[in-house]
Amino acid sequence: MMSSFVFGQKKDSLIAENNADLFKTPVYQKPEPLSKKGQMFVFYGWNRAAYSNSDIRFKGNGYDFQLNNVTAQDRPTKFGLVYFDPSWFTVTQYNFRLGYFIKDNLALVLGIDHMKYVMDQDQTVNFKGHISDPEYAAMVQNGQVNLADEKFLTFEHTDGLNYENLGLEKYKSLINKKNVDLVWSYGAGIGVMFPKSNIKLFGNERSDRFHVAGMGTDIRSSINLVLWNHIMVRVEGKAGYINMWDIKTTLNNKPDKAQQDFVFGQIMAGIGYTFNTKKYK
Repeated sequence: MMSSFVFGQKKDSLIAENNADLFKTPVYQKPEPLSKKGQMFVFYGWNRAAYSNSDIRFKGNGYDFQLNNVTAQDRPTKFGLVYFDPSWFTVTQYNFRLGYFIKDNLALVLGIDHMKYVMDQDQTVNFKGHISDPEYAAMVQNGQVNLADEKFLTFEHTDGLNYENLGLEKYKSLINKKNVDLVWSYGAGIGVMFPKSNIKLFGNERSDRFHVAGMGTDIRSSINLVLWNHIMVRVEGKAGYINMWDIKTTLNNKPDKAQQDFVFGQIMAGIGYTFNTKKYK
């Protein structure tokens, strides 16, 4: 009888404990933004870029020549309202990102990098090749041509040097506090070059149209500060290689074209928003 009584007490105690567990408030850890499969983020920012020297080859009816070690710079818009006015956003050197986490800590990122590339006009460059037009052939002196007066060539990708890319990025949480997260990412991307090139060669009508001109690839790394699980401040560094073998140099459909390749570096910063981050108690 005593054995049955003790067994009954234990059984009743276990039942009571199990029933109590049903009414306990679940305890969850705060989720880490930019970390879980299914999360998304959108980002908009601005960049500064730098470019290596480039050999540019020009081919067309009556000419085939190369300008060696051409230097170029970016062209940032003066800071002002234009940076925040949606109707003028393409004027600035901007970046757009849309990311989706295909696995925990791994995101597929669609990106648009709107850089600007402007050939330095005040330079003398080495020339190799031939020009049949005597007026422009005479501008070549001792295997060099001075570009300063703009009569021979003006050359820009200012609307812009558009690198439309798809990348994979790995994310790692560095700080995970109540309303503050710091997340590091690194990755690589590849994409097409879709510039609107502003080129005037030999006094021809200016070429200024969007065109798929080549491809690019890059490696990138970023630091992301996330506030209140959603507001994101991002700083990213990127280095890459661009090869454009079909740059349109005339406005019409003549076969005239240019080709160039170069290395670029980019620093960009901006703000974003993360989605699908669950709220936990």
